[in-house]
Amino acid sequence: MSILHWTYIMVGLTFGLYLTIAWRSRVKDTKGFYVAGGGIPPLANGLATAADWMSAASFISMAGMISFLGYTGAVYLMGWTGGYVLLALLLAPYLRKFGKFTVPDFVGDRFYSDTARLVALICAIFVSLTYVAGQMRGVGIVFSRFLEVEVNTGVMIGMAIVFFYAALGGMKGITWTQVAQYCVLITAFVITAVAISIKVTGNPIPQIGFGSTIAEGQYAGQYLLTALDGIATDLGFREYTSAFGEGNMSMLSVICITMALMVGTAGLPHVIIRFYTVPSVKAARISAGYALLFIAILYTTAPAVAAFARYNIIDTLNEQPYAEAPSWFLNWERTGLVAWIDKNNDGIMQFRAGPAFEGTPRFTDERGEHGQRIVANQPTPNDNELYIDRDIIVLANPEIANLPNWVIALVAAGGLAAALSTASGLLIVISSSVSHDLYYRMINRQASEKQRMLLSRIMIGIAVLVAGYFGINPPGFVAQIVAFAFGLAASSFFPVIIMGIFSKRMNKEGAIAGMIAGIGFTMFYIIQTRFLGVDPWFFGITAEGIGTVGMVLNFLVAFAVSSVTKAPPQEIQDLVESIRSPRGAGAAVDH
Repeated sequence: MSILHWTYIMVGLTFGLYLTIAWRSRVKDTKGFYVAGGGIPPLANGLATAADWMSAASFISMAGMISFLGYTGAVYLMGWTGGYVLLALLLAPYLRKFGKFTVPDFVGDRFYSDTARLVALICAIFVSLTYVAGQMRGVGIVFSRFLEVEVNTGVMIGMAIVFFYAALGGMKGITWTQVAQYCVLITAFVITAVAISIKVTGNPIPQIGFGSTIAEGQYAGQYLLTALDGIATDLGFREYTSAFGEGNMSMLSVICITMALMVGTAGLPHVIIRFYTVPSVKAARISAGYALLFIAILYTTAPAVAAFARYNIIDTLNEQPYAEAPSWFLNWERTGLVAWIDKNNDGIMQFRAGPAFEGTPRFTDERGEHGQRIVANQPTPNDNELYIDRDIIVLANPEIANLPNWVIALVAAGGLAAALSTASGLLIVISSSVSHDLYYRMINRQASEKQRMLLSRIMIGIAVLVAGYFGINPPGFVAQIVAFAFGLAASSFFPVIIMGIFSKRMNKEGAIAGMIAGIGFTMFYIIQTRFLGVDPWFFGITAEGIGTVGMVLNFLVAFAVSSVTKAPPQEIQDLVESIRSPRGAGAAVDH
């Protein structure tokens, strides 16, 4: 059967499974909608957390970034992995013991202020909308290739699907759906990695194949990374394994991006809320351990997948006549995510360092003399003739390696599972922040369960529309968009959560001033450098890493303001002490 037919089968079966689970898990009360009733077993919650965590950025885009950036692309790997460990060990147990549904709820009660709650709510919405936009972009890319529709159409299909099961089942439905989605995405990722590892190195374990010799071809007998270094320098790229230096990210940017991703992880509301879905603090710790194990399976495999993809792309494309272009390139060319511009009119594709043309491809309705799609963009003066979108690497990998069509379709289903699992969790955060923290806690304390549930579902619909817009008009690659979300979380939530748990002296004035200063500076810098064409002006730190500076600013402002204003009431200081106390760790604090 064709790839299209297999895709319909794989996607149809998996989506049918997700929708069935959502229908059978539908809820009618807010506790079930927000935190799944607090009764999810640790193993299931670990699987769901891993699926929530491994978004389209992890599944689709991370290996692509590493494949193109080489060593420095590993900042995503290091930041997200370290961040989860930080969250699981330092924050999750304390937040679970506090016993609130949402991060704004924690901020509002800990800092005894509706103003602090409102600021945290606005931060949560900004962070979550930025993050979910990346997921919608990933969904659109998968659908555009494998269901042969436009990227924009794919985004709209994804919007409809995720709205249905997020609005119907709430957190309970999402949790059990994410268990199934983890099984789908990890199976797809690992099967592909194993098959390509065998094909390239003869070793079935990708992590070992990553450091093995190439089995056949021009570079047979050479270590994979050594061959990639040589190929890269021959084509004008920097060495694949080079760390810092000319043409690479500076050490300061690498440190800042890694730190922003790490502490941003600890402040992501959709991950934190997962620790409220289990019955006790002990169960939260156990589920965190399970999640780390399940996450490690993909994260230790991704660098190998990136290296295999880089090698296979160059091997199948460079110096090939377009008339003999591999089928995978022609298939992806139809989506507009790869392009060839024949700068020297020789009909041969040259892959070199530098962009082939300015910006992303804008295709005309015409075809060139060799049959290629004509790009309207201005060509750049270098020798590179190929544009390859980094977000296609994992999805195209099985096609590049000539794996069976059912494997290609399984990877498509895995990519959708990764994107939709995270998108659904983020939508719950947005809806609960508005319906619970804003409407119920600040506007109408007499609101009925029915009213709050209705508002939650309306907010999911609004959030889906906004996220869909940014999925259609993305500000960057999936991993870059998600990195912006992590930077916003790092500069807003992480300091206020840390200080809320570990500092009895931190008061509402300090928390409010810190959050506003941190996220305000970070947003200002990202907008300047990503959308207004301003060069990175703060020591050359990129937009993806500026959240680290925003975090430091948040801490400094919060401490400064707290030191010159009134200390928190004694009952709040006692509350902070009780959160940190191991006594009664089996249940949430009742307050």
